[in-house]
Amino acid sequence: MARLVSVNVGLPKDVSWHGRTVHTGIWKSPVTGPRMVRRLNVDGDGQGDLAGHGGEMRAVMVYQLDSYRYWQHELGRDDFVLGQFGENFTVEGLADDEVCIGDRYRIGDAVFEVTQPRVTCYRVGLRMDDARMPALLVSHRRPGFYFRVITEGEVEAGQNIVKISAGPGRMTVTEADGLLYLPEHPRDRIEQALRIDALSPGWQGAFQALLDQADRGPEATGGNAGLHAEGAGARPAWDGFRSLTVARVERESRSVVSLWLAAPDGAPLPAAAPGQYLTVRLRADADGPELVRSYSLSGQPGGNRYRISVKQEPHGAASTRIHARVRAGNRLQAAAPRGTFTLVPGRTPVILASAGVGVTPVEAMLRALADSGTTRHVWWLHGARNGDDHAFAEESRHLLAQLPHSHVRICYSRPGPEDRQGTDYTDAGHLSAGLLARLGLPADADAYLCGPTAFMNDLTEALTAVGLGPGQIHTEVFGAGPGITPGIAPTAARPPHPPAGAPGNGPAVSFARSGLTVPWKPEYRTLLEMAEACDVPVRWSCRTGVCHTCETGLLGGSVGYDPDPVEPPAESNALICCSRPRDDVVLDL
Repeated sequence: MARLVSVNVGLPKDVSWHGRTVHTGIWKSPVTGPRMVRRLNVDGDGQGDLAGHGGEMRAVMVYQLDSYRYWQHELGRDDFVLGQFGENFTVEGLADDEVCIGDRYRIGDAVFEVTQPRVTCYRVGLRMDDARMPALLVSHRRPGFYFRVITEGEVEAGQNIVKISAGPGRMTVTEADGLLYLPEHPRDRIEQALRIDALSPGWQGAFQALLDQADRGPEATGGNAGLHAEGAGARPAWDGFRSLTVARVERESRSVVSLWLAAPDGAPLPAAAPGQYLTVRLRADADGPELVRSYSLSGQPGGNRYRISVKQEPHGAASTRIHARVRAGNRLQAAAPRGTFTLVPGRTPVILASAGVGVTPVEAMLRALADSGTTRHVWWLHGARNGDDHAFAEESRHLLAQLPHSHVRICYSRPGPEDRQGTDYTDAGHLSAGLLARLGLPADADAYLCGPTAFMNDLTEALTAVGLGPGQIHTEVFGAGPGITPGIAPTAARPPHPPAGAPGNGPAVSFARSGLTVPWKPEYRTLLEMAEACDVPVRWSCRTGVCHTCETGLLGGSVGYDPDPVEPPAESNALICCSRPRDDVVLDL
């Protein structure tokens, strides 16, 4: 019979790691005597990062003595202590390849249900003093698992573990873990996993994404939609960069110009989805080095040309060069359209909200809605300083007039003497949460927001108050997106910059969204480490090629892996946590 060998608890603490401070509860120690287990925790225990650990479905972490023995042999170590793997319950028995999702067990006075395999992150490597551990736990099929507390009660080391019911579907922890993380994703087994009610919502969502990816068929790009949905869409229309001709330059406002880009041979360009962006490379010239930047597509989706619209920034090297130097007939290098901030087809109302040059992607969405002859209710909400700074004013009015159910609010924060309220704009002041609260916006709408971060935070809060859920609110940020650095203590934000010390002599590494290009320095083990040294916002969790949190668009160039990821990323993407540049690379960071 299975037995509870040790009950281990530990409160979060700050730990120094690579010059940073990590707040983590991975250090657990055995306790003696009975210990109360409640819905969210064992008494005396805690998690440092509640976004990735803890909660009702992950209340108790379980690991087996047999896996301790396995790793002692595999790693050649004899220094393990109980709680070494961050588990609350160290058990004899309950092997991952025997325990099934939904199985229920009684220990002492408490009843538990198996909800999911352990999700590995870098902190188990930190605790084990072996950065490979997140990948090894998955590839060696020994992840451990989580209990949900069905009946609260006291437990104590030495008690027997009694199985009281079997989970439906007979899917073991090992199989469920492999279905998500390993390359094979058999459809019938994913469907079986989705029929198990006890499986945690997060894993159900991941398996549903894998199922949706399979339904897309050959157009899918590979990769793992269950781990990184953004990378599993349609394959980019071409690899790397190609030459495009500037067919026309057009001024849209006092500070914004549009470039119309065409194929040099006049052939139609591949269709772009409304809301996507284009990454362009400006060659080095007397005014400065080669520059790589990303700009939203503002023209007609599906048209035979691309339109990008660029605001002149006071200290923007690329925007200054485009405004001052780029003319019709010039050539630019461009990567294929990308991005998941795209208009979702449907019948529900649509809210398109923007501020300043944030209008560019939603202008493409408005064009798509008008071209489709939609009968959907469309709310067009835009904020500008005044008429001189109102890009696409006439164009958007023309498109809105084609929609039978359009609703318009244009806010000028500083109307000029020539601006006419009721004709050029509807409201004086900023487009704000207070205004949205008075508009009677429909709660079943899909909302698309683009503008400065403070603007989007304000409107997201307002739309949430109206009743829109997180899945209904879609945002696109200027420049680099927010980072994900689980457990790392926050520090003052710094603009991206070259790494400290002498410049490297390796391939050029361009961070397109951050506007930074630097030569590779071999002292960094991975592109992730170099990005961190440059204060480029990054997203990661495992740092060993398992979780795909770091998966990033590879707009140009190629990378090599060490170690190889457990499953490769989508085509034209890279896992920056375990890769290095083979040649000049452009990353969507």
